Amino acid sequence: MRLLIADDHDLLRDALRSHFEREAPGTFVQGVGTVSEALKVLDDGQPFDILLLDLRMPGMNGLNGLVRLRERYPSLKIALMSGEAKNEDIRLAMAHGAVGFLPKTLPGTVLLQAVQRMAAGETFMPDNLPESAMATDGNALNSTFTRREREVLDFLLKGQSNKEIARALDLEEVTVKLHIRGLCRKLGAKNRTQAAMRAVELGLAR
Repeated sequence: MRLLIADDHDLLRDALRSHFEREAPGTFVQGVGTVSEALKVLDDGQPFDILLLDLRMPGMNGLNGLVRLRERYPSLKIALMSGEAKNEDIRLAMAHGAVGFLPKTLPGTVLLQAVQRMAAGETFMPDNLPESAMATDGNALNSTFTRREREVLDFLLKGQSNKEIARALDLEEVTVKLHIRGLCRKLGAKNRTQAAMRAVELGLAR
């Protein structure tokens, strides 16, 4: 696993690097202190499985830093970290494509497991987080979908299989699966069925 940590606290970055590399041999961790530095590392072409992004750090300006990173690297998995965060911050972060939220108070073992799960394509929210933090505004969420994701979602809501969607959109079936994975991440769903149900709940059917 290749992990990029963007946090302006040197001690925290060093502690996380030591823990991850010790507990998960073969893990590569690189740390930066600002959003601009994160963009520079990514612009250099280095591949990463996931980026841990501090919610309160230079260049974030609310969630603008997350938006900039998502726009330039839409396929990169990004998880927010913070010592404290309002439910609204978390809702908006998930709506803008974050794959999870990590309180800095999480035990190291739980943190590592969460990062590994998110790198593998899952979303993560701590168990003690109020359920309302996962709620989001349908219009805001819809604006984060790519054109293809929106098209795939429309067919998904009609009960079409991956093979049927691929045929209708002239895509490879594996490509459809990738788009569904992206939809699941943004909708906070574990599978295509949950994604469809969540979309209906949010009023995204059309």
